[in-house]
Amino acid sequence: MSSDPWGRVDETGTVYVRTADGEQVVGSWQAGSPEEALAYFERKYEGIVVEIGLLERRVKTTDLSAKDATTAIEHLRTQVDEHHAVGDLEALRKRLDALVAAVDSRREERKVQKAKQTDEAKRAKEALVAEAEELAQSEQWRSAGERLRALVDTWKGLPRLDRKSDDELWHRFSHARSAFSKRRKAHFASLDAQREEARKAKEKLVAEAESLSGSTDWGATAARYRDLMTQWKAAGRAQREAEDELWNRFRGAQDVFFAARGEVFAERDAEQGENLKLKEELATEAERLVPVQDLKAARAAFRAINERWEAIGHVPRDARPKVEGRMHAVERALQEAEESEWRRTNPEARARAAGLTGQLQAAVDKLRTQIDTARASGNNARADKLAKELEGRQALLDQALKGLEEFGG
Repeated sequence: MSSDPWGRVDETGTVYVRTADGEQVVGSWQAGSPEEALAYFERKYEGIVVEIGLLERRVKTTDLSAKDATTAIEHLRTQVDEHHAVGDLEALRKRLDALVAAVDSRREERKVQKAKQTDEAKRAKEALVAEAEELAQSEQWRSAGERLRALVDTWKGLPRLDRKSDDELWHRFSHARSAFSKRRKAHFASLDAQREEARKAKEKLVAEAESLSGSTDWGATAARYRDLMTQWKAAGRAQREAEDELWNRFRGAQDVFFAARGEVFAERDAEQGENLKLKEELATEAERLVPVQDLKAARAAFRAINERWEAIGHVPRDARPKVEGRMHAVERALQEAEESEWRRTNPEARARAAGLTGQLQAAVDKLRTQIDTARASGNNARADKLAKELEGRQALLDQALKGLEEFGG
């Protein structure tokens, strides 16, 4: 018979393992010595030890699922409980129990982690839904559309929730996208209709612009082109290709007209520049008549100058006020000379001036006498009042006398 601390072999070849509950039969060995029998079953024990060690590392360092870990533990426990190995089986059971506790702990951790991830995923999806529903009302068609596509990619990257919650949120999310797509489609359909109306309106404007390009009614046609441009801007934009083609035709028609007008105006401007020189020479000649010495001769000379002036024709618009102003100044000087001569030679005006002067002179003399009387009687207050009145009458008299001098008297 042979034995060691954990097992023995009896004389019949039966192998035993020692446990806390007593010896347990491991198996029978008839092929060799008792030492070989114990060594064989000890190796089986070491094999179980190695398997348990490997499982402990897998549970600790890998993402082995709780289900697979439990199956592996039960398989090893069965090997231990069947007593087909010699060694400290109780120590192995304790290690397996510790593995069960570790797996249970990991299961709870994963359960908590999964619940946390699920809660985070739910909040994230709710945020995506809220943003999508807000974007559904946007009119920033391009940026909002791009953002909604990005939200879909974000959604796909999030873990699924329970079916009910996930389906409800996805329904809201999908409905918001659909609502935005419908609004965008309706907007662009309306825009296409507006652009088609704009194209039709601009076709008519182009046709009229082209019909006017050969006109020589410069003022009216230029004004009409301005009206057409106003209508063009108010019509809105057509489709890009149509817009560019219509604009080129519209602009081309205007260019033909304004180029022709420009040539005519250039010739006219040259002619008017020559006219301006002639009128400036006449204005200089007219200015020599001032100051007026001989009214009759000056008037005759001015009429002759004016007839030559009228025969010359137009000058540039911006130069007209200055050169015409010079002629008007001469004309006003002649008129003032005529008025002065008329006043000087008009008998009725002379008589009225003389009569008014006499009346004012009498009033002044009377006031002076009254002032002297008041002061002689000691009534200085009345004298001062009459003195103020005298001051006013004297000013009127001085003015009347000056007017009378203009009549030569």
